[in-house]
Amino acid sequence: MEAVPVRAVTWRGLWLAPVVLGMTVLAGTAIGETRLPFVTVLRTLANHLWGAGYPVDGIEAGIIWSYRLPRAVVAACCGAGLALTGVVLQALLRNPLADPYLMGLSAGASTGAVLVTVAGLGGGAISMSLGALTGAVLAFGCVAVLARAVSGDVGGGRATQAAAAIILAGIAGSQLFNALTAFIIARSANAEQARGIMFWLMGNLSGIRWDDVGACMAVSVAGVALCLWHRRGLDAFTFGADGAASLGINVRALRGSLIAATAVMVGVLVSKVGAIGFVGLVVPHAMRFLVGARHDRLVPASALAGAVFLVAADVISRILVPGQVLPIGVVTALVGAPAFALILVHGARK
Repeated sequence: MEAVPVRAVTWRGLWLAPVVLGMTVLAGTAIGETRLPFVTVLRTLANHLWGAGYPVDGIEAGIIWSYRLPRAVVAACCGAGLALTGVVLQALLRNPLADPYLMGLSAGASTGAVLVTVAGLGGGAISMSLGALTGAVLAFGCVAVLARAVSGDVGGGRATQAAAAIILAGIAGSQLFNALTAFIIARSANAEQARGIMFWLMGNLSGIRWDDVGACMAVSVAGVALCLWHRRGLDAFTFGADGAASLGINVRALRGSLIAATAVMVGVLVSKVGAIGFVGLVVPHAMRFLVGARHDRLVPASALAGAVFLVAADVISRILVPGQVLPIGVVTALVGAPAFALILVHGARK
């Protein structure tokens, strides 16, 4: 078996990424429930970024700078991070249906976050992000143990059985942790808390402020850097764990570091915006169709497309129903569920 050729990251055309991302964030800042002139958006940004001193209404400036802009930035970071988790899980597990939502990571992170915020686990000493991270790691551990018990080691003609077992175990884990979350809410939350939490669990960026930007941006940028650093290893997993080991990849170390990074990203992002499904499933497949399966191109393309996709979904969630903001998970599911069906049909035909 020949080794996968390793090339440097293709930078040609990559200069468009910050332009596209900047235009997307600007669109997410300009479009919302309240109609604001585009020139007001530009003047507000100029005032805060460069001290331009343009006359702008204080309320409109507050909506743009304190509400819409951080919301758009966090949506972009979450979209990029969730898309990367899909790329990593699909590569390591060799399963086109693997993503943090279907694998139970999002459900586990939600349970951990709710335990901290509603049930008061840790007595205030544990942050919501740490609770979500712990829940995500625990959920993935449960799914891995269940899948291994069902299918055994991958290989020996059992790869198809193992791939199906992983997805089924992920669905079982998701249902388990979703049930635990519902039980905690019913047991510990009052009616107003329950309503707010259930809205948050479907994906909600309404409470995002500038304090939330740093953590989301840090995990997303670190995730992109880590995936690009390990792009050769991700390519090698195309041949399976044994094939990757024969190509000189330290399979256990690579899998452990990338799974840990995935759990951290999911935990932090879910603690900020709730469980948003299908981003990690739809975006990597779309980008493989456009740029191919090589991870030196797939990683930056998926991160950019995930950012654009989630900002667009957030805009749609604010304007689809006049006078009401929908959970962003509703919009992503409307796109992701049909895409999930197409992937299933395509996989069955292959």
